[in-house]
Amino acid sequence: MSAFRKNFLQPLKMLKFEKKQMMRSREKIKYAKRIVFKIGTSTLSYPNGRLNFQRIRQLAEVLSTVKQQGKEVILVTSGAIGVGAGRLGLLEKPLNLAKKQALAAIGQAELIKIYQKFFEEHHQIVAQVLLTKDIVTSPLKHQNAKNTLEKLLSLEIIPIINENDTISTYEIEFGDNDSLSAMVSTAVQADLLIMLSDIDGLYSADPKIEKHATIINTVEEITPELEKLAAGTGTSFGTGGMKTKLTAAKMCSDAHIDTIITNGSNPYIIFDILEGQAVGTHFLSKQEHPVN
Repeated sequence: MSAFRKNFLQPLKMLKFEKKQMMRSREKIKYAKRIVFKIGTSTLSYPNGRLNFQRIRQLAEVLSTVKQQGKEVILVTSGAIGVGAGRLGLLEKPLNLAKKQALAAIGQAELIKIYQKFFEEHHQIVAQVLLTKDIVTSPLKHQNAKNTLEKLLSLEIIPIINENDTISTYEIEFGDNDSLSAMVSTAVQADLLIMLSDIDGLYSADPKIEKHATIINTVEEITPELEKLAAGTGTSFGTGGMKTKLTAAKMCSDAHIDTIITNGSNPYIIFDILEGQAVGTHFLSKQEHPVN
């Protein structure tokens, strides 16, 4: 074989190999039984902070269907502060921490009512669970949270989880529930965490700056180089960015849980993910790296 032909065919062979590996890693997603879904404020809302009711209705339809297919479903949601701000006619999220907590108290009551309304259209019972990040650091709280969630799942109920922002400030300031979704996933030993965001996944560069940036379909290991790609912030009502999502994915990987980050603007994309299609960025758990 000529050197030219060899040099020409080698990249094609590598591309076919990488695609085969990616499809193999995606195949196991079909068999995920217990799935945690996380949806952020920017995905639940319009840019002005008002709730996107149509999207929430679609999400309720999709998750109810996934539940009916025999999966165990847990939803970690943000949005309480945005809902509270909307009820008071605020156009931007306040900077004052106490006011954020007050808005969370107002918004959480409204948010769960909205979820209940849309899930009831599909005869699906949901339950509100408010947690704080010390479910990881406190053995007693960890066990209590785990027991409650396990019982709800056994009763065919979908737990809807949010940070208890009225007494805890961690997610308000840093994570938009990204970290909480990973903590919940590890607590219940989920098979998969699907994070629905306002971006398509992890890019090879900042797509807002680099027009040739491409989606990274599969991540075997979260390296320092990847973490450098995770700079950026959320919207005016959200606090999470790709950096907090990578932290959550790494936490899940260490606990042998796969994570997918994808765009949640069309909740029906969840069906494609669970069919093993190459949607978003798939972060492999440490024990499940592709094999030759």
